Amino acid sequence: MLPPLTDFVALLGIDLVLCAGLLRLLNWRRDFSQASAWSKWVGAACFVILWMPVGAAQLPLLAYVRGISSDLSITLVALAALSLGRRLLGLGALEKRERMALNGVLAATALFLYPLALGWGDWDAYRLGWGAPGLWLALLALSVFCWVRGLRLLPMVVALALLAWTAGLLESTNLWDYLLDPWLATAALFQSLKFGVRLLLTRGRGAGAALVRSGPG
Repeated sequence: MLPPLTDFVALLGIDLVLCAGLLRLLNWRRDFSQASAWSKWVGAACFVILWMPVGAAQLPLLAYVRGISSDLSITLVALAALSLGRRLLGLGALEKRERMALNGVLAATALFLYPLALGWGDWDAYRLGWGAPGLWLALLALSVFCWVRGLRLLPMVVALALLAWTAGLLESTNLWDYLLDPWLATAALFQSLKFGVRLLLTRGRGAGAALVRSGPG
């Protein structure tokens, strides 16, 4: 007997994210290339095993993971699906500018949303997710801006999140939960911070080299 649609979508999303993470871990030396044959079999076995019922309640292993992770955002699930497509089918890797643009927007959104949602102000931005036209307009403007700049990834995940929210595929009725989750926010903040540090170091080396070249000859 299949679980309700919202439970099935949530469990499937967790399974995809875990398998994508496992394949990335098993092929960390391959960077963005296709996964090795043996790791594909390990990933397939993991995908199946996580659906096996265990315990007195005979719930799938994914249900216990869900109790820890909660439901994952559509954005994170979509990124996991893209990663699996790259590892399993050899699809092309996302351009660095696409990944950095998405990470930057997600990190900025997390810094805006979560402090306010936790009560660090007089206004709760989380309420915008219950159908506020302002959030829709902001997402539309951001998507159009990215599309014009040749960035396709962010508009794609926004469109998927909106479609899933309209269809009610997750238990939450708040659009923010389809766009972002704490796990994705943490990863985006880490990646943005790492990129910022690398950029500063690169500029520092460039400035140092320029000083050496312009020094007394």
